[in-house]
Amino acid sequence: MRNFKPFLLEVKNFLFPSDCALCGDSLTGDEARIALCEDCSLFLAPIQGDRCNKCGKPLVSERETCLSCRNGPDHSYERLWTLFPYAGKYRKLLSSYKFEKNLALADFFAEKAVEIIMASPVLKETVVVPVPPRPGKIKMSGWDQVDYLVKRMKKLERENISVSRCLRRGKSKAQKSLNRSQRMENLNGRIFLNGTAPKTALVIDDVTTTGSTLEVCSAVLKENGAEKVYALCLFFD
Repeated sequence: MRNFKPFLLEVKNFLFPSDCALCGDSLTGDEARIALCEDCSLFLAPIQGDRCNKCGKPLVSERETCLSCRNGPDHSYERLWTLFPYAGKYRKLLSSYKFEKNLALADFFAEKAVEIIMASPVLKETVVVPVPPRPGKIKMSGWDQVDYLVKRMKKLERENISVSRCLRRGKSKAQKSLNRSQRMENLNGRIFLNGTAPKTALVIDDVTTTGSTLEVCSAVLKENGAEKVYALCLFFD
């Protein structure tokens, strides 16, 4: 059954378009569709340059993998793509979407995510798997920002995006205040398969900090038959 609260928010955004999520200017035409004025949307182009394949952060002098990831634990996923740093105006952008429920921003994020998928030969054949929310989150807040993002991605590319909500999450603490080892322990055994793992998966999340959530999700998929797992996050912290 369709979640009712996002539907009401969609109607509200359509009837009463919000101002620009960053600068507060009034929006017209296509600007209102993504809740960003033209100037701000151009400013928010994904950062350019080489990125670490494992943490998604910009590389300075290394190739493919940063020194921290080379010296760190192995990853179950083959590669991680990220769009924006979780800082400054970018942080405000996610806050507007995630906490203020500015749903129109989902289309902005979805367009950028789909561009990455369509530009990468290895991602075109993947099945998108959203990171599952904590139990009770949807009941409490009325929606899940990651799942809604995936819905908008699917709407943009109906024939080219396949989605599998095959992961579920048991009760666990909030991850925000935990370090990597604590996060891994917190999620150990609490993310599980509920269905069939796709042969090639693309795990989607909004923010990656330590990479622990992506790692646990990827490990569960591979333990249950996935041959390759990639990951894509909107923001890296």
